Amino acid sequence: MKYGPDDQVERDTPDAPFEQLTEILRARLERGDWRINRAISSENKLADEYGLSRPTVRRALAVLAVEGFVYTVPGRGTFAAKREPTAPADTPD
Repeated sequence: MKYGPDDQVERDTPDAPFEQLTEILRARLERGDWRINRAISSENKLADEYGLSRPTVRRALAVLAVEGFVYTVPGRGTFAAKREPTAPADTPD
C-alpha cells in the first residue's frame, strides 16, 4: 500500500486519482474510521474532502465494493462492510 489513511490525493504522481482514493479509503476502513454497517461519508463529501469529481469517487467506491470493504443501499448510501479475517497464505516448506 502506497497511501495511508491520512494521505491526500496527489496530482503529480503516476497513480490515477481513483486508485489513490481507493487505497486511502481502504486504509481508513481498516483503521476503523467508520463502524461496521454504518454509512461512510457521502460521495459529495468525499469529493469535496479530496478535491475530486463524484464519478472519480464513485469509481473508487465501486472497487471497494468489489473487494468487500463497502456495500451500497440504493437511496440510503454506502456502508462499511464486515470483513472476515483472511487466512494466511500457504507457505512452501
